[in-house]
Amino acid sequence: MDTHFPAGRSIYESGLFEGSVTNLIEMSHISKAFGGSKALHSVSLDLKAGSVHALMGENGAGKSTLMKILAGVHQPDTGEIFMNGRKLDLKSPRDALDAGISTVFQEHSLLPNLSIAENMFLGREPTTRFGAIDYSMMNSQTAKALGELGLTLEPSQLVSNLTIAERQFVEIAHCIQADASVLILDEPTAALNAADVDVLNRNIRRLRDKGKAIVYISHRMEEIFELCDMVTVLKDGALVGTRMVSEITTDALIAMMVGRELQDLFPERTGEKGDEILRVEALKITETSQPLSLTLHKGEIVALAGLEGQGQQRFLRSLIGRYHPFAGSISINGKTLKMPLSASSGIRYLQQLQVGFVPEDRKEEGLFLTLPIAHNITIGLHSRRSELALASPYRSVIARMMEAMNIKAAGPSAPVGSLSGGNQQKVLLGRYLAADLDLLLVEEPTRGVDIGAKSEIYHLLRDFTRKGGAVLVLSRETIELIGLCDRIYVVHDNTIVAEMPAAQASEHKILDAALTASAVRQR
Repeated sequence: MDTHFPAGRSIYESGLFEGSVTNLIEMSHISKAFGGSKALHSVSLDLKAGSVHALMGENGAGKSTLMKILAGVHQPDTGEIFMNGRKLDLKSPRDALDAGISTVFQEHSLLPNLSIAENMFLGREPTTRFGAIDYSMMNSQTAKALGELGLTLEPSQLVSNLTIAERQFVEIAHCIQADASVLILDEPTAALNAADVDVLNRNIRRLRDKGKAIVYISHRMEEIFELCDMVTVLKDGALVGTRMVSEITTDALIAMMVGRELQDLFPERTGEKGDEILRVEALKITETSQPLSLTLHKGEIVALAGLEGQGQQRFLRSLIGRYHPFAGSISINGKTLKMPLSASSGIRYLQQLQVGFVPEDRKEEGLFLTLPIAHNITIGLHSRRSELALASPYRSVIARMMEAMNIKAAGPSAPVGSLSGGNQQKVLLGRYLAADLDLLLVEEPTRGVDIGAKSEIYHLLRDFTRKGGAVLVLSRETIELIGLCDRIYVVHDNTIVAEMPAAQASEHKILDAALTASAVRQR
């Protein structure tokens, strides 16, 4: 039964939480080992109705294992789980769902060859009195669940035709449709833009106000402080502590996770730059947009910042041929490119010019998940060789990259799909660092990556520029751009509206530049 709390206020804000609200879920002294590896060691976690509880820690801290135990995917070696004081024996995800526990894992579980409605009711399809599947009921209930998220998707539409963001919302709608008391959201915003995040947050608050207990796993600090009531931190499979979000600072939370403060995560800027490597002049992303120009020198990390969806990604992909600009010129190392580049061969052409492109979606566009780490790192080297050349094992290159990037895996033959998000991202970067390129174009360098792995990636990119490389990067995390980069271009409405040194930038200045440009354009 749902317990309703004052609209828009959690139990912590409403004054109802003074020890009087009982725990909806109690996970007591949970331990779990896989072979000789201890994933969890006597971890306890309490979840209260009407609250959003953040679960944080570096990759490998045990977050996913703990939640998979609550979701019935794994069974604990020791420990107990109680729901409303009653002991649960969760032998399967079906048991968890029947108990009112629903999960949206980071790795999408939808079947692309089935419709949205078929995915929503998979394994529990309603039937007519004649024993046939009741598609009409499935479609109507699916439409209702999607409508609660503000979506107008057709329930009969195949999942394979959906965007990543739409698939994420379908996963969340599945939880809503199941009417679960406990919702586990694992990196729910990793594939969403700012507008979609706002929609998701509104729905999370609505579910919280209906008395749901929501576990929220995210590496984005601003989301934790905006949305969550409590935060529990795990490290190396052990409980570090649980705190009220209102009583902890960002620096203190980071210190709980990795043992160092926010300012220590970013490498020092060199302040030195070499020859010009990239020049963009009078580029018009669309027919009606204002022209933009920028330069990038060796030794620099330069950012494209601004509000979500203002043309940063379109501009970056214009450089590789995946988006065709209306006009303008692009030069790399003094060589003017013939525009527009081919969508099918633009990236290969840029590789010949010593340029690499690191896409945002590492799983769909970057990595070969079923292939070993070794293949994923060296595929860029193989692609630069003649088709008739004998294959080279590149053993020393692979070993050097895995050591330099601190890739945690059983060995180079381990499938990339078996690695954590942070290690997958390092493998993808390793491919381009191994290729000894001059320029990297990077989308969302730390998407879905924990705070410790973020710091490692920041240092890898800075080391690349210290050796004479250059990086042009875009990210939804403004703090990341300010801490990592040398210069920042603010993009608004498909053009550059401001440029500033990163050392003098702030979130306020960047936002002000974007909003001021918007106001001027409206006038």
